[in-house]
Amino acid sequence: MFSRPHLSVVIPAFNEQDRLPASLERIDAYLRTQRIDAEILVVDDGSTDRTAALADEFLKRRRGRIISLAENRGKGAAVRRGVLESQGRWVLMTDADLSAPIEEHLKLAAMARDDDVDIVIASRGLKDSRIEVRQAWVRQSMGTMFNVLMRGMTGLPFRDTQCGFKLMDRTRVIPLFEKMVVDGFAFDIELLYLAVRFGLTVREIPVVWRNEPNSRVNMFIDPINMLWDVARVRWRFRTGAYNP
Repeated sequence: MFSRPHLSVVIPAFNEQDRLPASLERIDAYLRTQRIDAEILVVDDGSTDRTAALADEFLKRRRGRIISLAENRGKGAAVRRGVLESQGRWVLMTDADLSAPIEEHLKLAAMARDDDVDIVIASRGLKDSRIEVRQAWVRQSMGTMFNVLMRGMTGLPFRDTQCGFKLMDRTRVIPLFEKMVVDGFAFDIELLYLAVRFGLTVREIPVVWRNEPNSRVNMFIDPINMLWDVARVRWRFRTGAYNP
Protein backbone atom coordinates (compact mmCIF):
# COMPACT_ATOMS: atom_id res chain seq x y z
CA MET A 1 0.00 0.00 0.00
CA PHE A 2 1.40 3.39 -1.01
CA SER A 3 2.25 5.71 1.86
CA ARG A 4 2.75 9.39 1.15
CA PRO A 5 5.88 10.89 2.73
CA HIS A 6 5.58 13.67 5.26
CA LEU A 7 8.05 15.85 3.36
CA SER A 8 9.20 16.27 -0.24
CA VAL A 9 12.56 17.98 -0.68
CA VAL A 10 12.72 19.58 -4.14
CA ILE A 11 16.17 20.53 -5.43
CA PRO A 12 16.47 22.32 -8.79
CA ALA A 13 19.88 21.67 -10.29
CA PHE A 14 21.73 22.93 -13.34
CA ASN A 15 25.34 21.80 -13.84
CA GLU A 16 25.78 21.07 -10.14
CA GLN A 17 28.05 18.03 -10.32
CA ASP A 18 30.62 19.62 -8.00
CA ARG A 19 28.21 20.63 -5.22
CA LEU A 20 25.21 18.32 -5.43
CA PRO A 21 26.70 15.05 -4.07
CA ALA A 22 27.81 16.60 -0.78
CA SER A 23 24.48 18.41 -0.43
CA LEU A 24 22.53 15.20 -0.99
CA GLU A 25 24.58 13.44 1.68
CA ARG A 26 23.91 16.26 4.14
CA ILE A 27 20.20 16.34 3.38
CA ASP A 28 19.92 12.58 3.76
CA ALA A 29 21.82 12.64 7.06
CA TYR A 30 19.53 15.37 8.39
CA LEU A 31 16.36 13.53 7.40
CA ARG A 32 17.62 10.34 9.03
CA THR A 33 18.72 12.09 12.22
CA GLN A 34 15.37 13.87 12.56
CA ARG A 35 13.50 10.70 11.53
CA ILE A 36 11.52 12.56 8.90
CA ASP A 37 9.66 10.41 6.41
CA ALA A 38 10.71 12.16 3.22
CA GLU A 39 11.39 11.86 -0.47
CA ILE A 40 14.14 13.73 -2.29
CA LEU A 41 13.40 15.04 -5.78
CA VAL A 42 16.30 16.38 -7.83
CA VAL A 43 15.09 18.26 -10.90
CA ASP A 44 17.88 18.33 -13.47
CA ASP A 45 17.32 21.45 -15.56
CA GLY A 46 19.00 20.27 -18.75
CA SER A 47 22.51 19.96 -17.29
CA THR A 48 25.40 19.25 -19.62
CA ASP A 49 27.67 17.76 -16.93
CA ARG A 50 27.24 14.68 -14.68
CA THR A 51 24.55 16.19 -12.45
CA ALA A 52 21.87 13.74 -13.57
CA ALA A 53 24.11 10.68 -13.35
CA LEU A 54 25.37 11.55 -9.87
CA ALA A 55 21.90 12.31 -8.57
CA ASP A 56 20.49 9.11 -10.06
CA GLU A 57 23.26 7.04 -8.49
CA PHE A 58 22.59 8.53 -5.07
CA LEU A 59 18.80 8.35 -5.22
CA LYS A 60 18.76 4.69 -6.23
CA ARG A 61 19.59 3.94 -2.60
CA ARG A 62 17.10 6.42 -1.12
CA ARG A 63 13.42 7.30 -1.27
CA GLY A 64 13.37 9.74 -4.13
CA ARG A 65 14.08 10.14 -7.79
CA ILE A 66 15.53 12.41 -10.42
CA ILE A 67 13.31 14.36 -12.77
CA SER A 68 15.06 15.39 -15.98
CA LEU A 69 14.08 18.31 -18.18
CA ALA A 70 15.09 17.89 -21.80
CA GLU A 71 16.60 21.36 -21.97
CA ASN A 72 17.61 24.20 -19.68
CA ARG A 73 14.38 26.09 -19.02
CA GLY A 74 15.14 27.97 -15.82
CA LYS A 75 14.87 27.59 -12.07
CA GLY A 76 11.17 28.37 -12.03
CA ALA A 77 10.37 25.63 -14.52
CA ALA A 78 12.47 23.13 -12.56
CA VAL A 79 10.87 23.94 -9.20
CA ARG A 80 7.39 23.91 -10.71
CA ARG A 81 7.93 20.46 -12.18
CA GLY A 82 9.32 19.14 -8.91
CA VAL A 83 6.47 20.49 -6.80
CA LEU A 84 3.83 19.17 -9.18
CA GLU A 85 5.36 15.69 -9.06
CA SER A 86 5.91 15.70 -5.29
CA GLN A 87 3.93 13.45 -2.97
CA GLY A 88 4.69 14.85 0.48
CA ARG A 89 2.33 16.55 2.93
CA TRP A 90 4.85 19.41 2.93
CA VAL A 91 7.27 20.54 0.21
CA LEU A 92 10.66 22.04 1.01
CA MET A 93 12.39 23.88 -1.80
CA THR A 94 16.14 24.22 -1.37
CA ASP A 95 19.06 25.22 -3.58
CA ALA A 96 21.65 22.63 -4.54
CA ASP A 97 24.42 24.55 -2.78
CA LEU A 98 22.55 24.62 0.57
CA SER A 99 23.25 28.32 1.07
CA ALA A 100 20.60 28.01 3.75
CA PRO A 101 21.62 24.90 5.70
CA ILE A 102 19.14 22.04 5.53
CA GLU A 103 19.00 22.11 9.35
CA GLU A 104 17.12 25.44 9.11
CA HIS A 105 14.12 23.36 8.04
CA LEU A 106 13.34 22.88 11.73
CA LYS A 107 12.64 26.61 12.13
CA LEU A 108 10.34 26.73 9.13
CA ALA A 109 8.52 23.55 10.17
CA ALA A 110 7.96 24.87 13.69
CA MET A 111 6.41 28.09 12.39
CA ALA A 112 4.23 26.23 9.90
CA ARG A 113 3.01 23.90 12.64
CA ASP A 114 2.58 26.34 15.53
CA ASP A 115 1.12 29.27 13.57
CA ASP A 116 -0.85 27.26 10.98
CA VAL A 117 1.01 28.81 8.05
CA ASP A 118 0.69 27.69 4.41
CA ILE A 119 4.06 28.99 3.15
CA VAL A 120 7.12 29.82 5.26
CA ILE A 121 9.90 31.66 3.43
CA ALA A 122 13.46 31.90 4.66
CA SER A 123 14.75 35.47 4.67
CA ARG A 124 18.16 37.07 4.55
CA GLY A 125 16.66 40.51 5.03
CA LEU A 126 15.31 40.42 8.58
CA LYS A 127 16.95 41.81 11.69
CA ASP A 128 17.68 38.38 13.17
CA SER A 129 18.94 36.81 9.94
CA ARG A 130 22.48 35.53 10.35
CA ILE A 131 24.57 36.02 7.22
CA GLU A 132 27.79 34.05 7.68
CA VAL A 133 29.29 34.91 4.29
CA ARG A 134 27.89 37.96 2.51
CA GLN A 135 27.54 38.55 -1.19
CA ALA A 136 29.80 41.07 -2.87
CA TRP A 137 28.71 44.64 -2.19
CA VAL A 138 27.56 45.25 -5.76
CA ARG A 139 25.45 42.09 -5.88
CA GLN A 140 23.98 42.81 -2.45
CA SER A 141 23.10 46.38 -3.45
CA MET A 142 21.47 45.21 -6.68
CA GLY A 143 19.41 42.72 -4.68
CA THR A 144 18.23 45.42 -2.28
CA MET A 145 17.28 47.72 -5.15
CA PHE A 146 15.39 44.91 -6.87
CA ASN A 147 13.46 44.15 -3.69
CA VAL A 148 12.40 47.79 -3.35
CA LEU A 149 11.18 47.87 -6.95
CA MET A 150 9.45 44.53 -6.60
CA ARG A 151 7.57 45.61 -3.47
CA GLY A 152 6.49 48.80 -5.20
CA MET A 153 5.15 46.85 -8.18
CA THR A 154 3.42 44.06 -6.28
CA GLY A 155 2.60 45.39 -2.83
CA LEU A 156 4.24 42.33 -1.27
CA PRO A 157 5.69 43.13 2.17
CA PHE A 158 8.52 40.60 2.19
CA ARG A 159 12.12 41.69 2.68
CA ASP A 160 13.49 38.72 0.74
CA THR A 161 11.51 36.84 -1.89
CA GLN A 162 14.52 35.27 -3.59
CA CYS A 163 16.06 33.09 -0.91
CA GLY A 164 15.77 29.57 -2.31
CA PHE A 165 14.57 27.96 0.93
CA LYS A 166 10.80 27.71 1.32
CA LEU A 167 8.44 25.31 3.07
CA MET A 168 4.96 24.90 1.61
CA ASP A 169 1.76 23.05 2.41
CA ARG A 170 1.49 20.94 -0.73
CA THR A 171 -2.31 20.77 -0.79
CA ARG A 172 -2.54 24.56 -0.59
CA VAL A 173 0.12 25.44 -3.16
CA ILE A 174 -0.55 22.85 -5.87
CA PRO A 175 -3.43 24.94 -7.33
CA LEU A 176 -1.01 27.88 -7.55
CA PHE A 177 1.78 25.91 -9.22
CA GLU A 178 -0.70 24.59 -11.76
CA LYS A 179 -1.37 28.20 -12.79
CA MET A 180 2.21 29.51 -12.69
CA VAL A 181 4.04 30.36 -15.92
CA VAL A 182 7.32 32.06 -14.97
CA ASP A 183 10.28 29.84 -15.82
CA GLY A 184 13.05 32.13 -14.57
CA PHE A 185 14.18 33.48 -11.21
CA ALA A 186 11.04 35.60 -10.68
CA PHE A 187 8.94 32.50 -10.11
CA ASP A 188 9.26 33.07 -6.32
CA ILE A 189 7.49 36.40 -6.74
CA GLU A 190 4.78 34.84 -8.89
CA LEU A 191 4.23 32.20 -6.19
CA LEU A 192 4.04 34.70 -3.34
CA TYR A 193 1.93 37.18 -5.31
CA LEU A 194 -0.64 34.50 -6.10
CA ALA A 195 -0.50 33.10 -2.56
CA VAL A 196 -1.32 36.46 -1.01
CA ARG A 197 -3.99 37.30 -3.59
CA PHE A 198 -5.72 33.93 -3.17
CA GLY A 199 -5.73 34.10 0.62
CA LEU A 200 -2.94 31.77 1.68
CA THR A 201 -1.05 32.52 4.89
CA VAL A 202 2.60 33.42 4.23
CA ARG A 203 5.25 34.17 6.85
CA GLU A 204 8.87 35.28 6.54
CA ILE A 205 11.43 33.97 9.02
CA PRO A 206 15.11 34.83 9.61
CA VAL A 207 17.60 32.08 8.86
CA VAL A 208 21.29 31.32 8.72
CA TRP A 209 22.63 31.89 5.21
CA ARG A 210 26.03 31.66 3.57
CA ASN A 211 26.84 33.01 0.13
CA GLU A 212 28.27 30.38 -2.16
CA PRO A 213 30.39 31.24 -5.22
CA ASN A 214 29.37 30.58 -8.82
CA SER A 215 25.89 32.06 -8.61
CA ARG A 216 23.73 31.42 -11.70
CA VAL A 217 22.21 34.89 -11.44
CA ASN A 218 23.61 37.50 -13.84
CA MET A 219 23.29 40.62 -11.70
CA PHE A 220 22.87 42.92 -14.71
CA ILE A 221 20.67 40.94 -17.09
CA ASP A 222 18.53 38.80 -14.79
CA PRO A 223 17.04 41.65 -12.71
CA ILE A 224 15.72 43.24 -15.92
CA ASN A 225 14.18 39.93 -17.01
CA MET A 226 12.75 39.46 -13.53
CA LEU A 227 11.09 42.88 -13.47
CA TRP A 228 9.56 42.12 -16.86
CA ASP A 229 8.22 38.84 -15.47
CA VAL A 230 6.81 40.66 -12.42
CA ALA A 231 4.98 43.06 -14.73
CA ARG A 232 3.69 40.07 -16.71
CA VAL A 233 2.40 38.42 -13.52
CA ARG A 234 0.52 41.60 -12.54
CA TRP A 235 -1.01 41.85 -16.00
CA ARG A 236 -2.06 38.19 -16.01
CA PHE A 237 -3.67 38.55 -12.59
CA ARG A 238 -5.56 41.71 -13.56
CA THR A 239 -6.87 40.10 -16.75
CA GLY A 240 -8.06 37.00 -14.90
CA ALA A 241 -5.54 34.62 -16.47
CA TYR A 242 -4.90 32.97 -13.09
CA ASN A 243 -8.56 32.42 -12.28
CA PRO A 244 -9.95 28.86 -12.25
